[in-house]
Amino acid sequence: GLHIGGSSTEMSIGGADSVVVRDPITNHPYIPGSSLRGKMRSLFEKARKELTFVMKNNNEKLTDINELEKRLQNGEKLKSCGPSTDPNAIASKLFGVSVDVQKEESPIPQRLIVRDARLRNPEALEKAKNTDMPLTEVKTEVNIDRITSKANPRQIERVPAGAKFKFEFILNLYDGDNRNDYLNYLYQCMSLLEDDYLGGHGARGYGKVSFCIEKIEVMTADDYQKNQPPKPLNNIPDKFICKCNKNNQ
Repeated sequence: GLHIGGSSTEMSIGGADSVVVRDPITNHPYIPGSSLRGKMRSLFEKARKELTFVMKNNNEKLTDINELEKRLQNGEKLKSCGPSTDPNAIASKLFGVSVDVQKEESPIPQRLIVRDARLRNPEALEKAKNTDMPLTEVKTEVNIDRITSKANPRQIERVPAGAKFKFEFILNLYDGDNRNDYLNYLYQCMSLLEDDYLGGHGARGYGKVSFCIEKIEVMTADDYQKNQPPKPLNNIPDKFICKCNKNNQ
């Protein structure tokens, strides 16, 4: 079950305490591109140790984890940890760096665009007999006071397991970029997410996802200028090959 929180303008009797984000036109739940991209970036940066550390005493920013270890051993305190800002880090090159922290002499263009993922099989969810709200389930959880044993129930709306979303990634490459390298970085992000979770409450079993790549297409600047159609690229790892296509379903 997947929970990416949304907001509700009204409180209905029997509704969930925490609702999912929905498309305002169709009322279908969807996965915001910001949620998908942000989680992939977070996992990728942690795996590669490409983070920005802010020291507590003087707000100095560090991007070298070895330097951080030295500072901590010398008694300095860590204030916060955020996205990579090192222009040489792969995470910075793939996901970009906020404009307000970039240096004018060395701008860092972002390469990865992540679209909102729209629900692909709403008909299957509409036919489900045991959903509680339109296309979703409501999962009741209980928080128990350790002293009094008082139970405080809460209801969380989830997109049920089996829901399928159509995702789209756009990878912009520039002169000097190795296409296979950047594709492999993207595959690493996807693999990391498959072994983690998307959305909230992942430690309690929510948000397990798997990716299925149907196709990869390539367009060059010359193709755009000449209004040429995209060309297929056969570079999909076996673990991401769409089983539906292999079985002609």
